[in-house]
Amino acid sequence: MMEAIGRAVTEGRAGGTASARRELLELWSATGVTGDPLHRCTLAHHLADLHEDPAQALAWDVRALDAADAMTGQRVRDHQADLTVAGFYPSLHLNLADNYRRLGSFEAAAEHIRAAGARAPHLPAGPYGDLIRDAIRGVAEAVAARDRAPRPSAPGSPA
Repeated sequence: MMEAIGRAVTEGRAGGTASARRELLELWSATGVTGDPLHRCTLAHHLADLHEDPAQALAWDVRALDAADAMTGQRVRDHQADLTVAGFYPSLHLNLADNYRRLGSFEAAAEHIRAAGARAPHLPAGPYGDLIRDAIRGVAEAVAARDRAPRPSAPGSPA
């Protein structure tokens, strides 16, 4: 399942957004809403990234957070020994904050950006952790400025 998700994500990043979305939705249907929380979290997280509309992305990001809440540390370690469930939350809350910000719901955005910041110590050292920490700072600034513009890394934005 994780390999199939990875292939679809790679396709989406290469410009095949519609086909990647179709593939991930098929995998979501196969997994079901009560399926493996790791699979549901990963699928929903990546499906959110394939939507330019922040309301559609928000729906998927809420599903990703719900699935993370159902995940166990053992399930995550079974997939990859150095992963922790706690390490998922900064990115999940960041994405929710960014969607709420883009929708103009600044109080909800501020709540989730605070949650992302509070969980940032669980991020690994290195490029991925730095990327998420920088994005948390950037979204926090945009929330404070009441800026609804998509970030440069948002789906559909010119990179």
